[in-house]
Amino acid sequence: MAEELISDVSAATYYTTAQGFEDAVKATYSEMKPFFGPERGFTMMAFGTDVHMNGADGSHKAINRYDGGLNPSQSFVRDTWRDFYRGINQANAVINRAAGLTDIDEDLKNQRIAEVRFLRAFYYFTLTETYGDIHLSLEETEGIETTANRTAQADIYSQAIIPDLEAAISVLPDVQGDKGRATKPAAQFLLGKALLTKSYRSFGSSSDAAQAESLLTSVIDDYGFTLANDYRELFGLNGRDEAEFISTCEDLPEHIFLVQNSKSQVDEALDGFGHRGHLYFLFEYDVRLGMTRDVANGRPWKRFQPTPFSLSLWDRSIDRRYDDTYKKVWYSNNPASIPVWTQEEASAGHVSSSLVGQPKYELGDTAVYFPGPGEDAAWPADRKAKARYLVFTSEDYTEKIFPSLNKWIDDTRPDRQKTQGQRDFYLMRLGEAYLLRAEARFQQGDLIGAAEDINVIRTRAAWPGKEADMQITAADVDIDFILDERARELDGEGQRWWDLVRTGKLVERVRLHNPQAAPNIQDYHIFRPIPQDQIDRTEGGYPQNPGYPGA
Repeated sequence: MAEELISDVSAATYYTTAQGFEDAVKATYSEMKPFFGPERGFTMMAFGTDVHMNGADGSHKAINRYDGGLNPSQSFVRDTWRDFYRGINQANAVINRAAGLTDIDEDLKNQRIAEVRFLRAFYYFTLTETYGDIHLSLEETEGIETTANRTAQADIYSQAIIPDLEAAISVLPDVQGDKGRATKPAAQFLLGKALLTKSYRSFGSSSDAAQAESLLTSVIDDYGFTLANDYRELFGLNGRDEAEFISTCEDLPEHIFLVQNSKSQVDEALDGFGHRGHLYFLFEYDVRLGMTRDVANGRPWKRFQPTPFSLSLWDRSIDRRYDDTYKKVWYSNNPASIPVWTQEEASAGHVSSSLVGQPKYELGDTAVYFPGPGEDAAWPADRKAKARYLVFTSEDYTEKIFPSLNKWIDDTRPDRQKTQGQRDFYLMRLGEAYLLRAEARFQQGDLIGAAEDINVIRTRAAWPGKEADMQITAADVDIDFILDERARELDGEGQRWWDLVRTGKLVERVRLHNPQAAPNIQDYHIFRPIPQDQIDRTEGGYPQNPGYPGA
């Protein structure tokens, strides 16, 4: 049997075939996966904000603290720049190679080009919101390049983001047979968000917010998206079988665009990324008496803890979102370490002396309890001391002990050590579309319309019978309320740093609400540093963002 020579396969020879072209398009999507789901993306988006600060573990706390470790050599800053530019060049390659492609249906080819233009716009939008003025290229890099430009944000929008998305909207279908591909409503959502962002900028137009509102209205009204009836439905926390939920969650009518993960691929290590949010928001439960690490409770990496301000945002008497997504009770799963009543506790009057030496509880009983915000007052020190189980209230919180966000828990993992999860990463959902439209309306002075959109989200978030209590009026609407509502609705979903940058509130709110970051954050921290790798490999150097070493 003759061998097939594959050593000369290249973009020039492979991307100009129908199969190669399809694979090139898929490769453009793939650059999302190292960021959206693994630690890097969560760190870049959660750290250094008003609602999350660092827990005990991890090597990237400088991104939260804005100290000297947030510098041009920081690996997450470097890798984010690298990967999204690789995605941009891949998109450029697809567009470039498409011109000579003849063995594919023309409509399908144009649709695939629209998909990669959507992706190129997404990558440029993400990069310019993270780094400010950046390199712009709409042509494929085929060899070694040692020069780079520094293009103003205004030109990134006018030459790349907006025209790419307008072109994508004109071609993309309303739905795709393959889940995870770009669609017309996803492109409208992204363009609406980009124009809303532009409306805050010095180069913004007076029509930006109105155009954003129109695009988001189309997303909300024209495609059959609907809010999940129950907030817990979005995260598999409503009692359904977790495996069944995760396998079908991409079909929830609230989801507009997802970064997909496959259980078989992450379990078999064919996909080295996956969704790892289940690791990062958990407190150190597994060293507590009566407990051990297991799949159901997760592997606690203790990366992100909520700020005190974040925990103050919910009125739990009417709003169910805290209780729906934060874990309150851990049930004993380790009979070998169940504590016993001690003589000291009996002498202090916490328990009858007849119980000294007896287990405080049995396997499956409560071992750890977090009352949480608004309920701590019911647990004074004496009551905590008399409890059979550990009770942690706010005065006990440390970088290892804090309320655990349970949105991303994934008990379908094959073992308790597995880091990759199969959940999809929610990049766009209808709940956020309402909040973005509320913000666009606010930008135009339409406070009544903004309140109406916010109330749609708050009605869904209400405890049964409390819907009326959750309603706000136009007088309640300002940018801080909108940001607070986004914090409640999108907690841990990877939007926060960009939300604060977009609205010009990053420095103010971090100084007010993030005690770890407040001493160091400066005005220039609205952008991350340009990576040293980029500077070193550019002929004549590359300009550094103000405030950072080398600027």
